[in-house]
Amino acid sequence: MIRKIIQIDEEKCNGCGACASACHEGAIGMVDGKAKLLRDDYCDGLGDCLPACPTGAITFVEREAAEYDEAAVLENKRKMEGAAAAGCPGSRAARLMRPAESPTEAVIGSELLQWPVQIKLLPVKAPYFDGAKLLIAADCTAYAYGDFHREFMRGKITVVGCPKLDAVDYSEKLTEIIKNNDIQSVTIVRMEVPCCGGLEYAAKEALKNSGKFIPWQVVTISTDGRILDR
Repeated sequence: MIRKIIQIDEEKCNGCGACASACHEGAIGMVDGKAKLLRDDYCDGLGDCLPACPTGAITFVEREAAEYDEAAVLENKRKMEGAAAAGCPGSRAARLMRPAESPTEAVIGSELLQWPVQIKLLPVKAPYFDGAKLLIAADCTAYAYGDFHREFMRGKITVVGCPKLDAVDYSEKLTEIIKNNDIQSVTIVRMEVPCCGGLEYAAKEALKNSGKFIPWQVVTISTDGRILDR
């Protein structure tokens, strides 16, 4: 049937996720840092998402689309509520607040300041990126280097990935993050193994393609947990 339905311009979308939060039907989701219309039959055509979008990336069009299916929407909501009740945070962006350290506290606390951390799940525009010192780290570095949290993560926004396991080039995503936010510095932490070169390459390409001059450094960790160079 021909009906009114939303259309999302990916070029204008900044990945903030406001439209997905505003859509009560669950028709919009975040995929690779961009808003997507997940299913035509979840969209009721009322447009609660339009005023939520800060960049004007969402408009109405009239086209061939499946009829709005309220029963399917309700069933999807039930499943989503069940997942939330089970404690799965998914890829919801959040700033993590850390309590002040006690001078007598012997437990080493986490220095993670935000969620998510995986590059493929990150929104390209989030409040925690503004004024951030960005840490781009290979997945294995936190396991290899014993004092990773205090040495590298403290005071930084941490993003992690493995180009070999994800089999993707992160440079485009990282470029959007650096270009669209006030990033103060970039630290790249990689392992000595050759496959980690993909992460270093992606980060350097992102810095170059962002058109910004930002202080950066590369730190290499050995497989036995030593800092080889910085």
